[in-house]
Amino acid sequence: MTVPYKRILTVGLSALMLIATAASGAASTSPDGQRAFDWEIGTWRSSVRVLAEPLSDSADRWLQFAGTSTVRPLMDRRANALEFEVSGPDGRIDALNLRLYEPQAGRWSLTFVNMRDGLLTPSVYGGFRDGVGEFHGDDQLAGRPIKVRFLVFRHGPDEARFEQAFSADGGTTWETNWVAVDHRIRR
Repeated sequence: MTVPYKRILTVGLSALMLIATAASGAASTSPDGQRAFDWEIGTWRSSVRVLAEPLSDSADRWLQFAGTSTVRPLMDRRANALEFEVSGPDGRIDALNLRLYEPQAGRWSLTFVNMRDGLLTPSVYGGFRDGVGEFHGDDQLAGRPIKVRFLVFRHGPDEARFEQAFSADGGTTWETNWVAVDHRIRR
């Protein structure tokens, strides 16, 4: 029995396309998958505004800082560490952010540590959808429970914006207290 040349070619090309699609699917990432932070690996120039007294009745006073953040991959990119060093007229912030991917939950946890006191903050959890990272958690501010929201906005391959907000009413209203705009440093 002979098989027509076109049929062999069609089957062969179909198999090749199926293999290529499967291979590229394995290498690609979903918006909230393990490689969701790969775009951020590298060194960035950071401009930061921090609300001096969040969730208070005082007038808003924003503190200004500038410096760098460096993101390094860990454990085959299932985790990464961000080193953050900024300073300004009101002082200096040296911090770490450990990000871990939880494959069973399909989410990331972000845990911050301020090097001034060496304490870990409670983690925020979430992922990326439609190009925006959204992470939520619980914390305390001056002894009262609050909700924390951390947002990540990519503005192309070389610029990103990060916002943190607190809520004292269970997430009904939010007050932004941290805004960082990062620009990639090309080496």
